[in-house]
Amino acid sequence: MKRIIKSLIMATALTITTTGIAMATPSTQIWIPSTDIQAFKTLHLGIDNYTRTSSNGSGIRANVYDLGLTAGILPFEKVQAEVGVDYITYGSDALDGSPIYFNAKVATPEGSLFKMSPALAVGGYGFGTKSDFTDLNIVYGLAAETLPVVGRFSAGYYKGNDTALLSDDDSGVLLSWDRTMSEISDKLWVGVDYQGGDNAVGAFSFGASWAFAKNVSVIFGYDIYNDKALAGENTFTTQLDINFP
Repeated sequence: MKRIIKSLIMATALTITTTGIAMATPSTQIWIPSTDIQAFKTLHLGIDNYTRTSSNGSGIRANVYDLGLTAGILPFEKVQAEVGVDYITYGSDALDGSPIYFNAKVATPEGSLFKMSPALAVGGYGFGTKSDFTDLNIVYGLAAETLPVVGRFSAGYYKGNDTALLSDDDSGVLLSWDRTMSEISDKLWVGVDYQGGDNAVGAFSFGASWAFAKNVSVIFGYDIYNDKALAGENTFTTQLDINFP
């Protein structure tokens, strides 16, 4: 039965021009989660656009739009947590009828456990409300360490719902590098990340961010999907991030 359901979902996805799957996003790099986390009693508003750089075989570009809110909920210095909710549209009736997704994360900052200890994070995202369509149910673990001059490296692993991810290849590595380019400006950040797996979320992404104010920044990036038949054509992404207070 599960195989039949998956076949129906894949047929639906292809019929609606493979919209691809964006994510109910926790604090992220460009595409993958990061070990960063919202501070206690702070809110983060994210407005993300994923614009297809080319049309699929049917000549249609199915763009993705994500409006998300994330809140820091733990008052502790060494163990922090955030929860979030996203409203995501794909241009697909099969998915857009259930546009609400949830995420959560618990993390420890670098150096909080012992001297030079890495940042650690465990969490989940893509918890949708439509069974086997929007419930990606991705859980992950990450570790990150910042090296002088070079920047921050992170590595981890994830696993999700193979039916919603449209592939039995429902797990993979999470890798990233990012750095504030203080030699140019403390407002400039660059990053590269990779999510393994030939499924609806596997991708290689790169981009840069500029902080227009202390609490406002915009990421400009590009996403190259591992399996375009499942995730859709590559996307140019803009991600507006606003923190309150």
